[in-house]
Amino acid sequence: MRTFTAVVERCPDSGVYVGCIPGLAGASAQGETLDELNANLAEVLALILEDGEPAFETEFAGILIVRI
Repeated sequence: MRTFTAVVERCPDSGVYVGCIPGLAGASAQGETLDELNANLAEVLALILEDGEPAFETEFAGILIVRI
């Protein structure tokens, strides 16, 4: 079993969750719940992995809190 880190945002207008895997082209999905988003991202990743090991364009480094 592989593990990927997804960045998740919630649209304030529709309430839909949107997620993407940083650095992996095409690895994005949406869902009305976090569980649905997780399942949709897993499906997208499975399709991407069918073509072999993906090449990441960047590497997720974390989040940063900026204070001003």
